Amino acid sequence: MWHLSWTWIRDRLTLDQWLSTSTPSTLRKDVAAGLTVGVMLIPQAMAYAVIAGLPPIYGLYGALVPLLVYPIFGTSRQLAIGPQALDMLILAAGLTAVVEADTGTYVGMAIVVTAMVGLLQIAMGAMQLGFVANLLSRPVIAGLTSAAALIISFSQLGNLLGIDLGNSQYVHVLLWRAVQHLGEVHLLSLGIGAVGIALLLALPRWVPTVPESLVVVALATAASYTFAFEDQGVAVVGAIPDGLPPFRLPALSLDTLNTLLPAAVTLALVQFMKNVSLGRVFATRHGYTIDANRELVGLGSANLVGAFFSSIPVSGSFSRSAVNDQTGAQTPLANWFTAGVIALTLLFLTPLFYYLPLPALAAIIIVAGIGLIDLRELQSLFKARRRDGYIALFTATCTLLIGIQEGILLGIGASVIAVLFRISRPNMAELGHVPGTRLFRDLDRFDQAMRLEGIMVLRVDASFSFANAEYFKDFLLEKSEREGRDIEVVIVDGSSINGLDTTAIEALFSVAESLTEEGVELHLTGLIGPVREVVRRSGLHALLGEDRFHLDPHAAVVSVLKRWDAENHTHRLSQYFDTTEMEQREATPAAS
Repeated sequence: MWHLSWTWIRDRLTLDQWLSTSTPSTLRKDVAAGLTVGVMLIPQAMAYAVIAGLPPIYGLYGALVPLLVYPIFGTSRQLAIGPQALDMLILAAGLTAVVEADTGTYVGMAIVVTAMVGLLQIAMGAMQLGFVANLLSRPVIAGLTSAAALIISFSQLGNLLGIDLGNSQYVHVLLWRAVQHLGEVHLLSLGIGAVGIALLLALPRWVPTVPESLVVVALATAASYTFAFEDQGVAVVGAIPDGLPPFRLPALSLDTLNTLLPAAVTLALVQFMKNVSLGRVFATRHGYTIDANRELVGLGSANLVGAFFSSIPVSGSFSRSAVNDQTGAQTPLANWFTAGVIALTLLFLTPLFYYLPLPALAAIIIVAGIGLIDLRELQSLFKARRRDGYIALFTATCTLLIGIQEGILLGIGASVIAVLFRISRPNMAELGHVPGTRLFRDLDRFDQAMRLEGIMVLRVDASFSFANAEYFKDFLLEKSEREGRDIEVVIVDGSSINGLDTTAIEALFSVAESLTEEGVELHLTGLIGPVREVVRRSGLHALLGEDRFHLDPHAAVVSVLKRWDAENHTHRLSQYFDTTEMEQREATPAAS
């Protein structure tokens, strides 16, 4: 058993690949990228920990050990790992539902969630369940991210105004509390936050190469120390433990696991979906591929091992990954050098953050939250498929009004219902013959296509299953009855039918029998091998007969017209063929 486990782990190691392909040139680029992202990560990690209701030091802990672990298993070369604003929001929502914030138990449970997330992701990777992340469709993620952006920003309203608004994941609750305490606003705190927001928005335009978050932290800390902001009522970070995080086992228990499982499952899925989506962006840009299941193992290992060193949940960051890519990162080893910056900070620089004003951290979080709002994404969803745009808005609304986990579940539910509705109402097109060719095209889309006398050709643009069997049956029967012309043959182009279940077969039997009673023949064309086998085993092939199955609509029409000509001494087959293309007079042989 141990041998098998070690073999499985060894087969998923990617570290030797990065080390073997590393050259002095790529190493220099990884060092430069890692140091740049490290400087950027220091204030962000501390700020994001605050979103989760945790002391800032835990953000730095989350930016250390996980970054050392991910390159051992990860497959994305440019992904920058660390604490993420959306992850912290989900973590806070899950924790506050079961334990009070600002307690030792709260911190301990946050670490337990990290371990659970890691275990779930590794288990999913081991079981090749990377496809599960597809449950979180693009509209759901777009809606969740937009709503989360507002919640993240408003969660810092209390720190920005210098008043205690308590913890809540509901924007309307925080706004109402702020209105009730407007008279208690601390103007100096508000001023510090406002200046911080202004700098964070202006610096990228004025000096794009400078890490604006670090500038705000440095200036705010220096001003706080110089002018004694703490003595004037401004909340500051306070004493931060120095040194590296010790090895400590998470306090796991069965009751704790059951209580925190919903938050852990939500985080595991959201993190993985974001990681794979982001990783694929850079993989496409640089011409390589990433393995979704290995990414699960890599991300899960980073979270699981990190939990033994007091880490909070981590995943890939879009902003830091973009910087990582722009500064030349060639391999995941850039994360190691980022971790080195964090390690030096923990060893030597934590005393400097004592005077850091919380309104300055609030400014960083608010600007980061606003940056998550992607109106272009929502516009593109509405432009591409209006239904997806509404799903995104529905997910966002539910997240804001009901809750984060509930919003995700309802968004997934809406996506599934939309898919089922689309499957249950497939596009059914009536086809017409394009003169001079063997082609049949949608009558509503091709002006050249023409109906054939006595023959109706239909195409089903979907799989044929229990979900749409009844719809297909009703449509076909009603279409044949209401056509307003004498229909003797109905030909169904089944080339797009890639599967049949027993319900669909029963519906086809019913259709065939009903049409036969009306004196109408049913012909099927273009069935693929597996579908033909189901048709044979079900007895439908025997019921209809060999001459009712054809390669394509053209072959079916030729077969029918030849028989009619022979029975009625007509010349409809020659009329069907275009007189300028004599080679098409040869009938295509029927096939089962």
